[in-house]
Amino acid sequence: MFLKRAVLALQALLAATLLTGAAVAGPVVNSGHIESELVAQESGIAPGGTIYVALRQKIIPGWHTYWRNPGDAGEATKITWTLPQGWSAGDMVWPTPQKAKLGPLLDYAYEGEVIIPVPISAPADAQVGTTISLSAAVQYLVCEQVCVPEDAKLTLLLPVVAGAAGADPKWGPVVADVLAKAPKPAGLKAVFKLDGQSLKLAVTGGPLKGADMAGAYFFPYSPKVIEHAAEQVIDRGPEGLTLTLKPGYDFVGGGTPPAELQGVIATKAGAWEVTAMAGDPPATAAGLGAPPAETAPASTSGGLLGALAFAFLGGLILNLMPCVFPVLSMKAASLAGHAHDAGKTRLQGLVFLLGVVATFLALAGLLLAVRAGGAAVGWGFQLQSPLVIAGLALLMLLVALNMSGVFEIGTSVQNVGSGASAQGGATGAFFTGALAVVVAAPCTAPFMAGALGYALTQPTVISLAVFLALALGFAAPFVAVAFIPGLLKLLPRPGAWMDVLKKGLAFPMYGAALWLVWVFAQQSGPLSLAHLLAAGVLAAFGAWLYGLGQTRRASGKPALVSILVALVSLGLAFTIATFGALHAAPPTAAASAETPAGPGLAAEVWSPEKVAELQAAGRPILVDFTAAWCVTCQVNEKVALSGSKVADAFKAQNAVYLKADWTNRDPAIAKALADFNRVGVPLYVVYPKNGGAPVILPQLLTEGLVIEAIEKAGA
Repeated sequence: MFLKRAVLALQALLAATLLTGAAVAGPVVNSGHIESELVAQESGIAPGGTIYVALRQKIIPGWHTYWRNPGDAGEATKITWTLPQGWSAGDMVWPTPQKAKLGPLLDYAYEGEVIIPVPISAPADAQVGTTISLSAAVQYLVCEQVCVPEDAKLTLLLPVVAGAAGADPKWGPVVADVLAKAPKPAGLKAVFKLDGQSLKLAVTGGPLKGADMAGAYFFPYSPKVIEHAAEQVIDRGPEGLTLTLKPGYDFVGGGTPPAELQGVIATKAGAWEVTAMAGDPPATAAGLGAPPAETAPASTSGGLLGALAFAFLGGLILNLMPCVFPVLSMKAASLAGHAHDAGKTRLQGLVFLLGVVATFLALAGLLLAVRAGGAAVGWGFQLQSPLVIAGLALLMLLVALNMSGVFEIGTSVQNVGSGASAQGGATGAFFTGALAVVVAAPCTAPFMAGALGYALTQPTVISLAVFLALALGFAAPFVAVAFIPGLLKLLPRPGAWMDVLKKGLAFPMYGAALWLVWVFAQQSGPLSLAHLLAAGVLAAFGAWLYGLGQTRRASGKPALVSILVALVSLGLAFTIATFGALHAAPPTAAASAETPAGPGLAAEVWSPEKVAELQAAGRPILVDFTAAWCVTCQVNEKVALSGSKVADAFKAQNAVYLKADWTNRDPAIAKALADFNRVGVPLYVVYPKNGGAPVILPQLLTEGLVIEAIEKAGA
């Protein structure tokens, strides 16, 4: 009896709702992962009229559905309508998707709640006063780590009314907002051109003129025209922008190159549909809009020749960066060993050059290969690996112990001593050059940043040419000294002082080892740090035993046991360090939400959303793109960002200090660096409070420079 009354009451309520001319959605279908229903923008439809009926889906956290082009994997949502005779449904209006990264794949997806409007048209002879039932069969793929194909049968009762029915009180504003923000044509002009291994897409005019294009992204309608996971490099201009894309199957994989390139260009200012035709990008789209506070990137000044010149100058200046200081001791000891033997000194200079060039090109080739695979990495990427940091820390420790005389190597890494002199020290010179590059790689010097930004948008041969120029600049001072007799004569003759110098210069290497241990702790957490410290003790014990065996063998005593135990200890040390690195548990972002940089000045965690929020609030912002393994970054933080004067300037201008920590790999930070034509750290960006163009500060900071930049940003 109760059930019958409830049904009658529901029927009465439904009839009353229809009499008032309101659309009534059918039951919400819950698949377990998604709640689906049909909602209408307007409460009714007039004969011959068109309104929007939307598919609304509420997706559980961690799961997602797909855009019209799902990207590297997935399947787009489909709607099959069942409508009365004479009624019709138009194309789905797709909101701008999000990028969903899963391993090497990049998908275009929707998370949380998605509303996809569809225009529904009534025939001119639709009878006023009737109620029409709209039915939709929805098929979609919902994914997390696994994917589940699901479907939903949905209905909507829609009254036919005379004249305008008015917006649905609940869903009308929501659907209208989705329609307003959905990508649509805006009079943009677009051309594309295949340029070697790059696909250039230039978009100009319309709303892009003068817009904030940081983070701009092209979502293609076709899944085969670009490599979705590859980085999209932005080159801004006064009329628009040019995106450098990695061409996909249709261009380079055997497919048919399209006559036009269609998709959505999404920016902070909005998203619009574009249709690009083949042609040369206009000058107003590319190469402009470079940061005003420092030298323009090489990509905009002189092309390849400019990039080569900037790379060489950047390599020269890199010798003065704090990153290279730990290796200067090895250079100094190496030079002192043969200062008065012109032939051996020149040989050392040439072999050092070979070590620098080989290591630079090896790192560059690996970087290009990793980026070609879709990974968002930049210069210094190898030091984002705890395994590499652990290995370098132990290596630096062994180098320092060797320089301290704990053990010797036939061709000692410093090329000091009779054994090295007898063999010319070539092995040690090559090793010194290689290690100098590995330690220097995390840093970017003035001029170097623009050159690298240019290199990573060019074909492989050109990219490697720029890295070669960088290597030549980096090696030039040491090679020049080796070939200039006048400079070598200034050094005293070889003697006992060399051994004292060698042992004294061991201490910078101990400092380098400790620095790397600190970096490892930032990346890996306390348990892995304990493994590395234990490995360091074992490595030192093994080095001591090895030196003891050398001493016994030199005096004619048996040394095999001590040397074997030494080698076992060293092998065990590297095994323990490897285990700790592979089981790293880095601190969470939440644990470091605020990091004091000095008295009264604390760094908040950077995110694109945080920058947008602070800009909307009209506050000046300094973004510090940094990493624990970047020595220059740490020096700048202590020298220029820790003082009370800087804190007072931030407080006076109501400014915010954001830190983008790239110690571990972070695709969002890599993307942000690419937006400024940068591939490494440090990078310092100041956003004025009035929403003007961001200003890039030099890579070597002073307190006065920071204070001046913040005061200008707050003016």
